[in-house]
Amino acid sequence: MKRVLVLYYSQSGQLGRIINRVVKGLERRAGIQCDCREIKPREPYPYPWSFYAFFNVFPEAVFLDGCPVKPLDIAEEYDLVVLGYTIWFLSPSIPVTGFLQTEQAADLLRDTPVVTIIGCRDMWLIGQEKMKSLLSGLGARLLDNVVLTDQGKSLYTFVTTPRWMLTGKKDRFLFFPKAGVAEQEISASDRFGERLAEALALDKEQGNEPLLSGLGAVNVNGKLIATERIAHRSFLIWSKLIKRAGAPNSLARNIVITIYACFLFCLVLTVVPLNMLVRAIFSPLRRKAVAREVAYFEQPSGR
Repeated sequence: MKRVLVLYYSQSGQLGRIINRVVKGLERRAGIQCDCREIKPREPYPYPWSFYAFFNVFPEAVFLDGCPVKPLDIAEEYDLVVLGYTIWFLSPSIPVTGFLQTEQAADLLRDTPVVTIIGCRDMWLIGQEKMKSLLSGLGARLLDNVVLTDQGKSLYTFVTTPRWMLTGKKDRFLFFPKAGVAEQEISASDRFGERLAEALALDKEQGNEPLLSGLGAVNVNGKLIATERIAHRSFLIWSKLIKRAGAPNSLARNIVITIYACFLFCLVLTVVPLNMLVRAIFSPLRRKAVAREVAYFEQPSGR
């Protein structure tokens, strides 16, 4: 009997649905015990978010300041751990970070193979690099990464994703598509569970080779790599300023957040389109370099 632990934190419920599909794929094969547990912060985060509540977690997310989480009722050892998480400000969500900073996570993940599953807008590269660092620090072995991103184009998601997070509405409106991962992608996620079950039956999790190669687990958009790096550098600067301004939800912090929101709005209207134009002009000169970066970020699972 192989034992699999599936962990996740989902606010809107989308990642939970993705995880449920993966679990269904796992449970189709006999000989596998699958324990699915949701990571729960001691102080729940709101959903939908209010404007200031959303931006008040910005510095803590960027600097990986995890929140206290409730202990999980789980066994001591598993053959494989599947960890589902979303991206908050180009970082793993605070509750997931908080769990990975507990003694329970340290005991659970040491020398244990891990598969990460991400559900997010479109920028996840920096977040997964941070996740790699967290898992490495715990002595875990990352075997695979699965990424499902929003169905809309990047420019559209600058509108549809904030609307979803701040109002709970993800339906189509005006000329904007529905927010979130496409339903067909969620439904097809059971293929990852089925492949994992096949690999477990053959003890492949005991090695260091990816288990999900050839399933379209990851598809990196090379056009967004430079944009994400620029955004992360900006996040580091502004998160320091916001954090130094005061404690979460303080008047001083909210004043700096208001300034930052205005800055961000102007950035999206001016710098982002300019960056897209410059990138289009110089992309032929960087084709090989971008291809190397894409290959790196698509590891370990690949397309």
